[in-house]
Amino acid sequence: MALFDVPDSSIGQQLLDVPFSDMIRSMGLAIAQAQFELDQTATRLAQMMSGKYEVEVPDENSPTGVRIEERESYVHFDGEDLSLLELGFTPTFYQFVDTIIEVKISITMTASTSYSRTSKVKSVVAAAGWYGFGGGLAARTSSVSASYASKYQYSAEGSSLLRTKLVVVPAPPVLEERIRNVLEKKKAAEAAEG
Repeated sequence: MALFDVPDSSIGQQLLDVPFSDMIRSMGLAIAQAQFELDQTATRLAQMMSGKYEVEVPDENSPTGVRIEERESYVHFDGEDLSLLELGFTPTFYQFVDTIIEVKISITMTASTSYSRTSKVKSVVAAAGWYGFGGGLAARTSSVSASYASKYQYSAEGSSLLRTKLVVVPAPPVLEERIRNVLEKKKAAEAAEG
């Protein structure tokens, strides 16, 4: 990599490569699925709170692998067996609101270059005699040391936050009306018997 080369993709391209549409689609589908399951749970809870409800029980002899069993859920109160609905309880419904998708990206690039050069010179002088003639020998050495360093760092950090708010909403009006009708029918049947 040459000095000050930028990685294959530029910062702008990396920001464009964040899959926003996939994130939004996934978040929307996840919320829709969760909302559906919350509504189903609240509906099953309403059935259980009515005093009689059905559950699926594993059954090896059944072609579907399950069978439906009817169960009762009454509270003994003041000498009577009453359903939770008769005692004034209602199922709780939830709804997702205020969904936020937040993406944070931090990209850092640093480049540095250093160059240094040192040289040393050493001289050695020697004197010696040669058959009566005077003479001398001089040697000079020099060493050069050079170093070159180029450093390049690149880091990209990203984080995403998906946040949604779940709030309690009133039971659907049609369900409330049906609950009242069930309770009135039950009271009318008890009055006819007693």
